[in-house]
Amino acid sequence: MTKQDFNDGLLGFLDASPTPFHATANMAGMFENAGFIKLNEVDKWSLEEGRRYYVTRNDSSIIAFTCTNSKHYVMVGAHTDSPNLKLKPNPVIKEHGVVKFGVEQYGGVLLNTWFDRDLSIAGRVSYLNSNNIIKDALIDARKAIATIPSLAIHLDREANSSKSVNAQTDICPISTCNSEFDFSAFLKNQLEMNKIEDVKELYASELSFYDTQRASFVGLHDEFIASARLDNLLSCYVGMLAICTVDESKPMLFIASDHEEVGSGSASGAGGSFLESVLKRVYGDFEEYTQMIRSSILISADNAHAIHPNFPAKHDSNHAPLINKGSVVKVNSNQRYASNSKTISRFMNVASSLNEPLQSFVTRGDMGCGTTIGPITATRLGIETLDVGLPTYAMHSTRELCGSDDAYSLFKIILGLSD
Repeated sequence: MTKQDFNDGLLGFLDASPTPFHATANMAGMFENAGFIKLNEVDKWSLEEGRRYYVTRNDSSIIAFTCTNSKHYVMVGAHTDSPNLKLKPNPVIKEHGVVKFGVEQYGGVLLNTWFDRDLSIAGRVSYLNSNNIIKDALIDARKAIATIPSLAIHLDREANSSKSVNAQTDICPISTCNSEFDFSAFLKNQLEMNKIEDVKELYASELSFYDTQRASFVGLHDEFIASARLDNLLSCYVGMLAICTVDESKPMLFIASDHEEVGSGSASGAGGSFLESVLKRVYGDFEEYTQMIRSSILISADNAHAIHPNFPAKHDSNHAPLINKGSVVKVNSNQRYASNSKTISRFMNVASSLNEPLQSFVTRGDMGCGTTIGPITATRLGIETLDVGLPTYAMHSTRELCGSDDAYSLFKIILGLSD
């Protein structure tokens, strides 16, 4: 696979995955095409050595793995969720001649970037059919149906010096001037567009707004990739392609968990039982399970803050990653990242053997440090873990920016770890 093929596929994956539900469905489809066998958590498993499997939880988290007799697994972990604006259960607000939607910010949203964007809506809808069976379906309006207009500078003379955003009142997307708008009818129409017409009653939904601008190359020589949800669909794509590429005999596992942006504390998050449960079903004997855990490594792959050329003082000058200069090993002495000298050395050894560049990131001592699924998974399982990131600008914006070289480089290193 060439870098161009890799990046072209990445752009398509980003555009097709506006929510964790869609990202998970797209990865499941990729695994199906690659010959993985689908498992269901409620069924009894009969695994065969030399086969590849995948399983989902909550339609928003996914695990894929090869089934081998080896206990030296390379595991890659990422997350499917990104900061966004989620619809409230009763979202419709009709006032001042328009219909707008009440939203709740999910995760650490960079709110100022949501203004004046063409917004669509996507997510999961649950409904009752004529047989009184509760069903779920994914919807995606796939067109701009709303926007959040900025307040004109004439009405806010301090907008360029002290702009703040009220998450309750300032970010309600405006959708229509039709006061007869019916939200339930809108959802039923979206379901009908997906050829779902047997809807007796609508129940709950989990819907998010997203920016309709497509992922694209940017730069005089296409040096950058600009898109929503690079954090962390970028790593999901790397891990997905890696496990689809390795031979069935190689011990590898990939997990993409939901809810990382809000702490991972859910049944489908990294703090839940999903990964542990799957591994214990693969290794029914506790001794073998423990041996595997202590012989394996987890690569927690997430984005890393590239040094911003307009704000260089926000970085420690000796640990300031550059775009298109390689993957970033993330270190924090307070265990906000799980990297240690052993896991770093193993990763460095493989990268060096492939002539792939590496960088390091440490947060400035006078600034707070974010965290990842790495420490959470390491704590729950006791697995040796490395936190790696891909350098990114504008993290948590509606449109983030990464390099067009770095993800492909990480992909090659992960394949090298599996050899």
